[in-house]
Amino acid sequence: MTSEFALLYVVPTPLGNLNDISDRARSVLCEVVWVAAEDTRHSAPLLKYIGSRARLMAAHQHNEHAAAEQVLARLLAGESVAVISDAGTPGISDPGAYIVAHVRAAGGKVIPIPGPCAAATALSAAGLKDERWLFYGFLPAKSGQRQKALAEVATLPYALVFYEAPHRVLESVADLSATLGAKRTLVIARELTKQFETIHSLPLGEALEWLTADAMRQKGEFVLIVSGAAAAGNDGEGERILKLLLAEDLPVKQAAKLAAAITGTSKNALYARALALKER
Repeated sequence: MTSEFALLYVVPTPLGNLNDISDRARSVLCEVVWVAAEDTRHSAPLLKYIGSRARLMAAHQHNEHAAAEQVLARLLAGESVAVISDAGTPGISDPGAYIVAHVRAAGGKVIPIPGPCAAATALSAAGLKDERWLFYGFLPAKSGQRQKALAEVATLPYALVFYEAPHRVLESVADLSATLGAKRTLVIARELTKQFETIHSLPLGEALEWLTADAMRQKGEFVLIVSGAAAAGNDGEGERILKLLLAEDLPVKQAAKLAAAITGTSKNALYARALALKER
């Protein structure tokens, strides 16, 4: 690392409740010269609230390469920079990762500040018994691609953590149920730390009905957590049989149906998995 570099800080910001900002995050945001923000209009009130006079620059998914160059230039000029997202921890399904990688590749030093993260917050209140979990982030926007992505993780014995936007939550929950199975537990966490925070647990097969029963339940930013696949061997056996049937050139739909009948594994999950296998 060259001595000319100032420090780059990765600073989590509150999910909703401004009181969740840590003393250390507040201190850093008040000391740096620049703050690279996902949305400068969104972040300006936060900086004003904590008394920061740092200058703002935009760093979002559409300009992240240019923003990384700008951040690097500021650091080389001896001006410290903090990267923040609209809410939570930068670089976790939010802009920031490319900027961090670019600065590290150039020899700069990156200082992470612990703080709010929607996935960790939701998991802590989910009450699931799974000892391990997989953070997936946002699923593909199109249903077909979403089901194929879900098929890749359908048999993992880990709690699965997804982020979802309100305008896609109904479609995503429908695909979660169809692909992963209606009996698995879904924890719906929305508007975390905000006035209308909701954390609700129910079987996947009942989730659509619950969400559509009240339009308010479909609003806000979502964390969806699905319990892990059963550790019993049916799912693995189902995929083994599926692969054997596909190797015999059976049609995808027929192979999934037969494998489900033989092993008791979800036909929908096997069908989605077969489609994914065929594309390889």
